This record gives sequence, structure tokens and C-alpha cells, in this order.
Amino acid sequence: MDPVRNPFVPGAGSPPPALAGRADILEQARITLARVAQSRSAKSLMLVGLRGVGKTVLLNRVHEMAEAEGYQALMIETPETKRLASLLVPPLRSLLFRLDRLENISEQVKRAMRVLKSFAGAVSLKYGEVEIGLDIDPERGTADSGDIESDLAELFVAVAEAAKSRGTAVAIIIDELQYLTEDELSAIIMALHRVSQRQLPLVLIGAGLPQLVGLAGRSKSYAERLFDYPVVGALSRLDAILALAEPMRREDAEFEADALEEIIRLTQGYPYFLQEWGYHAWNLSADRLITEEDIHRATRAAIANLDQSFFRVRLDRLTPREKAYLRAMAELGPGPHRSGDIAEKMGSAVASVAPLRGGLIKKGMIYSPTHGDTAFTVPLFDQFMRRTMPGV
Repeated sequence: MDPVRNPFVPGAGSPPPALAGRADILEQARITLARVAQSRSAKSLMLVGLRGVGKTVLLNRVHEMAEAEGYQALMIETPETKRLASLLVPPLRSLLFRLDRLENISEQVKRAMRVLKSFAGAVSLKYGEVEIGLDIDPERGTADSGDIESDLAELFVAVAEAAKSRGTAVAIIIDELQYLTEDELSAIIMALHRVSQRQLPLVLIGAGLPQLVGLAGRSKSYAERLFDYPVVGALSRLDAILALAEPMRREDAEFEADALEEIIRLTQGYPYFLQEWGYHAWNLSADRLITEEDIHRATRAAIANLDQSFFRVRLDRLTPREKAYLRAMAELGPGPHRSGDIAEKMGSAVASVAPLRGGLIKKGMIYSPTHGDTAFTVPLFDQFMRRTMPGV
């Protein structure tokens, strides 16, 4: 069929043509935003799930919802190698400039700018990587100690008070939260605790891999009272069918029932893979009824593309020993697996491979669903490892 009309969009963070199975999470976010805008108590949200389940898509949708509700909304992605403080300063600077342009002078906005200048100065002294460009004196003695837990709380309070003075609210939306250090995550939790105590209009909605829940709990024991952790998982069979069939219907095309079932079986209902298979099935089909035979041909194309992009970019970041660890995991199946079983498969002692396991968790390749267990953060990665490293 005409590739120009192809409705499927496999890509990182690309919104799918039918956002199926996520209504409950979006409704939870809507209620949270509405309550915070009215200075009512509400938990911030941390979406947790594996790679390819659509967490970034949901954060983008929440960003749109927040702006529609009159929020000042920031969208931030956390890379592995950059500090949280330096990520926050530029968007918060832009936010405060937007507030300053509104009618009437607000002392709270001016003060927040001074506090941000203090915060940025302390960050620059510690990390040497922040340029703020604010021609204003810092607020001496506030957010300038160099202690991220203390300083971030003071900064968030100042920004929230500035927003309140302008009759608006702030939504800080952060992706890939698992890459924060424990100190940084602890600082965010403490800052939100301070904001919540004062019932100020600021909320954080973030997303990360499943280990995020444990990281938050270790950072601050009261994290569970400040956050809800909606799980973003694979779609149910009915939602997966909707995600595939609805875009086709809009293009006056359809899947045969057996073709739908085959895609769901192969993808296990993971949204990214549904888009990948749908995309290739459309391009390889000769007419507007996609058959099971079309899916067999699409499978070869989808796997080849995933192996060269979605899977490969993650594998290429690893050392040979880390790859060997994942290959041993893959030999045991999709998981989860006991750490001892993986070590035995490698012919090593558990203690000797523990640093490998820790490094792979930090890189976001694996996580520990329960104590002593290990699982892939990337669905179907065990199959990829067996294809790319055969005979191990």
C-alpha cells in the first residue's frame, strides 16, 4: 500500500495514531493537575515501565494537558551524564521570564529570579557547567549552600510562589528519572515535600524504568506519601487490537483476524513493537486487507529494523563483559532470573559478577523486580541477544 498513507509511527516518543489502554493514567494526571492548580493536595506522579511502552508519549500528552489548563509546563529529559541542577536552570529561567512579562510587577517573580541566580551560582561553583545570563543580584543566603537537598527545596518554593502570584501553576515533567543519582532524587522528593506542605501550585510528573520505585524509596522513606507510581505496561489483547485496527479503519483498510492475533503474539502487546509490525505490514501488503502471510513477511522486516536500531543502540553502549552477562541471561529466557543462575551460566561466582549487574542496572539495561532477581528493561531483548550472539 501507499507508504505515504501509512498510519503507523514507530519512533521514540512518537505519538501513536490510537493511544489505546492509557485512559486511566491520563485521567489520574488530569485530576492531579486540576487539584494542584487549585492549591489542593495531590500526589505527584512517576510513571514506571519498560522501554517501548510509551512513557514518553504519555509525558508529552500530560505536557499538552498542563498547558491547556493554563500551567507553565517544563519538559526535561535526563541523560546519563548530566547533573539535575544544570538541567533545571535553563527551563526555569525561561519560565520566570514568561511570568515576568505578564501584567503588573510581581515581587515574588523578581525574588524567584534572584533565588535562581543564587542556585545557579552554587551549581557552577560545584560542577562548573551552568551559564544563566541573568542580570540581577542573587538572593544571598537562599539556595546557595551547594547542598542540593536544601537548595532545590528553596528554589522550588520560590518558583511556586512566583507562579501563584501570577495566578498560574508549574508542572515540571521529567523523563528518564532513573538516571538521577540518589542525592538528586532525594532532593526532588524533599523539594516537593516542602511545596506540598505549603500547598503551593507546583507538581512533578516524571517517568522512568521500574527501578525508579526502589530508588525513590531508598532516597526518602516518605516518598510513597508524595508520589503515585502508575505502571505503564504491555497492552491487553483488546487494547492492542484497538491500537492496530483503529488507524487502519481511518484509512479504509483492515487486518484479517489471524493477522491481528499473530502481531499480538509476536509483540506481546508492547506498544512500540505494535507500531513497528503495523508499519511494515502496511508497506508490504498488496491491498487493503492485510493477511497473516503479510505479517510473516513484515516480521522479517520488523526484526531486521529493530536489530539495527532499537536493540543495537543499547547493545553498542556495553563492554564485552556486560554483553556476556546479558547473553547468559538471554540463554535462560525472558526472565526474571535469579542472580545465581546467571552467574552459574557464565561459569562465575555471584560476587564476581555483581559489579557487572550493578553497572547494567545503572545503564538502564536490567532491573531487579524482587530481591535477587534480574530482568531485562527492554522487551524481547533476550531474543535479540540470541540472534546477535549465537552459539554462546
